[in-house]
Amino acid sequence: MPHEMPLIATIVAGLGLAFILGAVANRFRIPPLVGYLIAGMLVGPNTPGFVADQKLALELAEIGVILLMFGVGLHFSLKDLLSVRAIAVPGAVVQIGFATALGAGLAWMLGWSMGAGLVFGLALSVASTVVLLRALQERRMIETERGRIAVGWLIVEDLAMVLALVLLPALAGVLGGEQQAAQAPDILSLRFDLGVWGVLGITLGKVAAFVVVMLVVGRRVIPWVLHYVAHTGSRELFRLAVLAIALGVAFGAAQLFGVSLALGAFFAGMVMSESELSHQAAEETLPLRDAFSVLFFVSVGMLFDPASLLSNTWPILATLFIILIGKSVAAFLIVVAFGYPVATALIISASLAQIGEFSFMLAGLGVSLDLLPEQGRDLILAGAILSIVLNPLAFAGAARLKPWLEKRSGKQPEAAEAVPIGPATEPGEVATVAAAPAMPDDEDAPLPTRLSGHTILIGYGRVGSLVGQSLKEAGLPFLVIEDSDKTIARLMAEGVETVAGNAVKGEVFGAANAAGAKQLILAIPNAFEAGQIILKAKTANPEMTIIARAHSDAEVDHLAGLGADKVIMGEREIARGIVAEVMGGTTRTAGPEEDPKPDTPSAA
Repeated sequence: MPHEMPLIATIVAGLGLAFILGAVANRFRIPPLVGYLIAGMLVGPNTPGFVADQKLALELAEIGVILLMFGVGLHFSLKDLLSVRAIAVPGAVVQIGFATALGAGLAWMLGWSMGAGLVFGLALSVASTVVLLRALQERRMIETERGRIAVGWLIVEDLAMVLALVLLPALAGVLGGEQQAAQAPDILSLRFDLGVWGVLGITLGKVAAFVVVMLVVGRRVIPWVLHYVAHTGSRELFRLAVLAIALGVAFGAAQLFGVSLALGAFFAGMVMSESELSHQAAEETLPLRDAFSVLFFVSVGMLFDPASLLSNTWPILATLFIILIGKSVAAFLIVVAFGYPVATALIISASLAQIGEFSFMLAGLGVSLDLLPEQGRDLILAGAILSIVLNPLAFAGAARLKPWLEKRSGKQPEAAEAVPIGPATEPGEVATVAAAPAMPDDEDAPLPTRLSGHTILIGYGRVGSLVGQSLKEAGLPFLVIEDSDKTIARLMAEGVETVAGNAVKGEVFGAANAAGAKQLILAIPNAFEAGQIILKAKTANPEMTIIARAHSDAEVDHLAGLGADKVIMGEREIARGIVAEVMGGTTRTAGPEEDPKPDTPSAA
């Protein structure tokens, strides 16, 4: 058996250290991604000890980017994408231009060439796919209007960077670097001298061809394949089909059409979202998506040399200023200029206040073309690391700025919401409730309901919709709290009273009149969020009956400990249903008039 196993060593070292340091960071209330980045530094070539294979780590990170963008595509539709084109396209273009100008100005102050300034500015203008999407997912904003704007903005940036990566080799000679025709987009450019405009036309044509193929062929083939595999009854084949489609389309898009892997994966997910099995597809890819996105942060940490903080202190601070302040201010002003609320502008600004994978690609290409000095690459890497670490603070700053900006614009700031502090989301721990600033939202606080003595149903997915249908048939008053735009539209069409938003937020939960409600049903699968909602419910109405769902005994104990009156675990109820059927069948054979033994509720 060979002793050299760089792939396994890289995965084990990366994930193992990321887990340890991520857990330590979480213990001290620091975002876990900080621990992932430090893990990358420890296994990187710039610190003593074990050194992981940097090239392999970057390739593994690309898989994380593919799966993450594929997951986002599963929650998107072409209609969602087109609905934000009026702000995403001009907004991204203007923001890229402004950030590039700032970066070029810093390059000029450092004595670099015009070509170096262009590459450096472009690298600072584009946000990281992984960081932006993780931030939106953690705040459950992907399916909101501001989430769609941010993702649409990201897609435009991706397309702009694809063009930049294709055109830079052709323009290198003009910009003062080395001409590398071998990197032209296709065989036509190698055989004929098409010039810059010819290269640009070919690139745009290939991107358009990819979009057409996905919308015309992919929309028919991908859902058909998914349904065919589902009818085989093999979950293993279904999972394999989802991964094969995501990775295959992304790789094919990059190789055949010159489109980025991330963009190809996004379109694959968006096409698959039209299938009824898209929800199951998202669940099947989630574990791999999380694991490989962690490896992305580890790979970024491996690129960073801590010594550069001392050798390039002032240039690094200037670079960080452009990323955190320059880009954010530009994005904020653009979004406000298009008539969107202050809260939306703040969220977009915070989301874009970082750089990542495309920045590394541009920096590497710039150095290889002799356009960008190595100091520029070091500044980009340092800016990426520090901006990723500081990005959660950007969201916190946006939350603090929102009331002040709304007050200046004539709007009243939203009231503070109650959130659990301490280890509230860990099974068996006791949490307290304290006031904290509300997260920025792009809608005003929802109007309070007039219902009383009603049921509050949180979540209207596969479980919640069945519960809601039963409540409707029984004529019992209830309202739903839901954060998916598509589900909200369906509920409104059915005439079901709905509060839009995440029930963890104080203003959303408060609109459901918890103080006057009879019972609360938590149909969401996330036990951590359910625990926080239970705390709010008990604070508002200690007499309310609370029913929750769980997936394990630990979650049952966790939710019951926080005050849930009954916690139902799916596996347990399935087993009880089977037993009831077996026992009922046995009883019926003894006598047709004899009723089966009644089912007794399980203890929480």
